[in-house]
Amino acid sequence: QVQLAESGGGLVQAGGSLRLSCAASGRTFSSYAMAWFRQAPGKEREFVAVINWGSFRTSYADSVKGRFTISRDSARNTLYLQMNSLKPEDTAVYYCAAGPSAAVRDENYNYWGRGTQVTVSS
Repeated sequence: QVQLAESGGGLVQAGGSLRLSCAASGRTFSSYAMAWFRQAPGKEREFVAVINWGSFRTSYADSVKGRFTISRDSARNTLYLQMNSLKPEDTAVYYCAAGPSAAVRDENYNYWGRGTQVTVSS
């Protein structure tokens, strides 16, 4: 059974940084895309970033381009999201997800973690 487990969330001041991790287990992800989504209170879940596990190709939401970096460690089967220059509007629960292709729509993703809270104070 596939399991995704996020960690690394917390409280940070505006302008600060956090690195999220997502440990994947239960299968190999060499042919999968893995992504980060987030959901703020009262809002829909939104796409943040995606990486193709095999090709390293990445894509980002416009709101995080230049500030966030998605990466993965194949040996550790772990996905990361480095978040710099954080803003209060980045406050959300962050989820990692795995699916058959890189996409911005959450319907594409078969597997989801439980999420980790990121709170950015002004």
